Amino acid sequence: MAADTPAGTPATAPGGQRAGTTRTTGTTTVPTPAGDARVTWHPAPDPRLVLALGHGAGGGIEARDLRALAAALPARGITVALVEQPWRVAGKKLAPAPKTLDAAWTALRPALAAPGRPVVAGGRSAGARVACRTARTLGAHAVLALAFPLHPPGRPEKSRAEELTGAGVPVLVVQGTRDPFGRPEEFPPGTEIAAVPGGDHGFAVPKKAEVPQEGALDILTGAVAGWLDRLPEGPPATV
Repeated sequence: MAADTPAGTPATAPGGQRAGTTRTTGTTTVPTPAGDARVTWHPAPDPRLVLALGHGAGGGIEARDLRALAAALPARGITVALVEQPWRVAGKKLAPAPKTLDAAWTALRPALAAPGRPVVAGGRSAGARVACRTARTLGAHAVLALAFPLHPPGRPEKSRAEELTGAGVPVLVVQGTRDPFGRPEEFPPGTEIAAVPGGDHGFAVPKKAEVPQEGALDILTGAVAGWLDRLPEGPPATV
């Protein structure tokens, strides 16, 4: 595992910060069976959880929901680790098969557990599916599913609900009310779900929406923060 920090940036231990420095962001390169993955850390000064978030098949960690959570949660004691899958690190445009995504995510466990805090696995879209499928194997404390693709657009019969129900740990789904991959009311009964008014699959809202874009992201980050606060205390992660 190799650490990469920008020139002039104080080195920061994953999930923490060096005494006498301001909070910084650092990156960690992690070898996986699919190639090198990259973790960008947004550390809390005194973390109680690590929230690891993967990206979707159509974009990277620059997604608005991932950026919003990385900005908001460290002040609440949550270290956020944004994970770039090897195919994105390598500059490829197409995501590989699910089993390859799962293998790469699984190989990240030692890096994500290094801070010694319970790890909540998560991600947006395809990244949420990966987190659900691997939660039991990795011993995740819980799963955060952002914009979970419940079905392909216009194909509700092609449901992926079993990935959610089979996670085996507490799951929160955060879903836009205009998401063509599954609106909040389409999810199975008993799903813990937070709806983002007017949000599409990327949580973008129309310009004339009742809730503006900033407000929609505030709803998203508030729902996630509240859910994390309510999670039962878990054992520290082990490498």
